[in-house]
Amino acid sequence: MKTLLFLLRKEFRQIFRNKSILAIIFMMPTIQLLILPLAANYEVKNINISIVDNDKSGYSKELISKISGTPYFKLQSYESSYTKALKNIENDAADLILEIPKGFERNLIRDNEEKLFVAVNAINGSKAGLGANYLQQTIADFNHNIRMKLKNPSSFYEMPTIEIRSENWFNKNLNYQKYFVPGILALLVTLVGGFLATLNIVKEKEIGTIEQINVTPIKKHHFILGKLIPFWILANIVFTIGLLLARYIYGIVPEGNMLVMYAFVAIYLLAILGFGLLVSTYCESQQQAMLVMFFFQLIFLLLGGLFTPIDSMPEWAIWISKLNPVAYLIDVMRMFILKGSGFHNVLPHFACIIVFALVFNIWAVINYKKTN
Repeated sequence: MKTLLFLLRKEFRQIFRNKSILAIIFMMPTIQLLILPLAANYEVKNINISIVDNDKSGYSKELISKISGTPYFKLQSYESSYTKALKNIENDAADLILEIPKGFERNLIRDNEEKLFVAVNAINGSKAGLGANYLQQTIADFNHNIRMKLKNPSSFYEMPTIEIRSENWFNKNLNYQKYFVPGILALLVTLVGGFLATLNIVKEKEIGTIEQINVTPIKKHHFILGKLIPFWILANIVFTIGLLLARYIYGIVPEGNMLVMYAFVAIYLLAILGFGLLVSTYCESQQQAMLVMFFFQLIFLLLGGLFTPIDSMPEWAIWISKLNPVAYLIDVMRMFILKGSGFHNVLPHFACIIVFALVFNIWAVINYKKTN
């Protein structure tokens, strides 16, 4: 125990001597949590649209007014031909083209139907898909209003209707920040814990102090614990700061049991810190360690469900996500903070993350080569 306390004292002194590390630990997560949820928005608005009106009738003007009046579309240009409108897409000035044919109003009144042409810039697939759906809904709403105007009032008769009422659970107002902030918290804890732990042992190798430690009677597990515990404590502090910012900046109050949530984060940090120490035992320089850890962190985050739901991924990606500790943390953060889930709801997640923690730390201890 005295050996471990001596190592912990040494590590904390090294950490607090390095002002840049302290800035990374505390300032970087704070700034990211303040900026990312405000900048990253899942809603797609201000979609640039070019309109070609070949009819110039009252109905075509009404449709154009309805489209430009929504917050989703921004009328970029009003062109006289499709060729001119297409140049706006080629120059990335427009995302959609709507062409209204000649005789639009006449055919609606006489034949009760008409076709519109929509061209979509599909370079950004998600924006193109959402933009096309928004436009179809707007046109369908316009079509319904026109049909109601053209319908003979005497033909109206009372019909049985089914009333549907929906209620949003856990995020009543569909506030994207409430969904996004828990994932950002998981991201910050992972970055702080993973990267700093990865650089720790490698730094000892670069400055030569690892050789001095290797000739001492310090046990391997004491050495690994001495590297792990300081960053485990600091990462928990960062997580607490993140919860306070989420509460007082975004008004997000965790609904679940705080003790259970902290217990899960504590075990998760053992897993991600153990993984970082494992990587550092294989690397010989800080540059090499950073590149290797960046490779794994990128995969962890992209396949962790932070930006896209795991269920919508291909089958092979879903199986890979089961080996991704970050996916479990993001899922648990949202379950605790938004749903108020209890220990019994996240018991499978606890079991998986405990396995990760044991495997990574035991592997790191075994792989650390020490010679007396």
